[in-house]
Amino acid sequence: MPLQRRHFLQGSLAATTSLAPGLTWAQDKWGASQGYPTGWAGGLNREPGFRVGNYSGGFEKMLPHRVMEASRSPVPFTDARRDNFKYRWGFFNKSVDDYLDEWPATGLLICRGQDILVERYRHARTPSMRLTSWSMAKSVTSLLLGICLDRKRIDSYDDLASKYVPELAGTLHGSTTLRNLSNMSSGAEVLHDRDNNTIYPSAFTTKTANVFSTVANWNQRRQEQGLAYNYNELCPLTLGIVIRKVMGMSMSEFAQQALWQPLGAEASATWTTDAERNEFNCIGFAATLRDWARLGNLVANRGEVAGQQVVSDAWITECTTWSPLDKQVRYGAAMLGRGYKAHMWHWKADGSRPFFNGHHGQRVIIDIPTKTVLVHTALEHEGNWQPELHEMIEAASRV
Repeated sequence: MPLQRRHFLQGSLAATTSLAPGLTWAQDKWGASQGYPTGWAGGLNREPGFRVGNYSGGFEKMLPHRVMEASRSPVPFTDARRDNFKYRWGFFNKSVDDYLDEWPATGLLICRGQDILVERYRHARTPSMRLTSWSMAKSVTSLLLGICLDRKRIDSYDDLASKYVPELAGTLHGSTTLRNLSNMSSGAEVLHDRDNNTIYPSAFTTKTANVFSTVANWNQRRQEQGLAYNYNELCPLTLGIVIRKVMGMSMSEFAQQALWQPLGAEASATWTTDAERNEFNCIGFAATLRDWARLGNLVANRGEVAGQQVVSDAWITECTTWSPLDKQVRYGAAMLGRGYKAHMWHWKADGSRPFFNGHHGQRVIIDIPTKTVLVHTALEHEGNWQPELHEMIEAASRV
């Protein structure tokens, strides 16, 4: 896919415009009256009026990407919708539609195994649309890392990255273990909010963007590896370099063969890349809501799909438990009321409710004991919606 850095809007968007009849400003905050425009005028995420369009196809027109083809034998879902599904929130019993009327979600799906209990779309989104992730892509990277370990392309989770990418020898990230990279514990002097303004142009959004050189040249150290959790984009980017090297192909080619088609995905997926067509794998994985749910089901079923072990039970166990080498990301250690492990977040201290987490309200929440999965795509992160989603999946797990 050629690089298309668009500095114009698709469709017309005047500087000032009257709202369509019946639209309030709050409703039109997301660009409804303009047909949900896309383009670089919205930046990557800054202008609310472009998020709906950019997050559901616009980025694929703006950014280079690779494609992962759908499975020839999609794993089917069963329509088992519970139209009367309610969850408790404070003093009230609320419906999914009550939630969607209050918070700016584009899609919400709840399934238990292959049974779809709830499926809703807002802002003119549809089931066929791919919804581009922010950092939920890191959890996809984790699954691919697990498959590399399963296939013995990587000897040990505690090996240094440079063992597999000699070109990284002597660099900070090359001298970091795969475990500490996946636990965001490299010890690098990097701040997510500050340094993405450097990392994104260097590795992603310019015509000379290069993931490898960005990682290799980031060598200022704050502390020794493994001591502290420090969320950043360089750790997963390093793992992406390792995965490409050990598999001898792009991450997308590997994902198509080892994950996407065995998963039984019903639609193609995409992954954004740098100018060299290497995946900027900390973000940018796009899939339909149902295929995001299939990824959740993969974790819920401990790596198994239709009788086939796509990723090992051992890797799912690794992602949901903490050894002494993971103490800095244990539940409650890195952040209050949360845990982290191998690019997966955790809502419960026993590891039974992992979730994929992306900017602006993206979630794939997995209740492993009941095999209940909730997928949520949205447009901003402000507000008290997270505990409400927690109550929603609590209720769904009891249905």
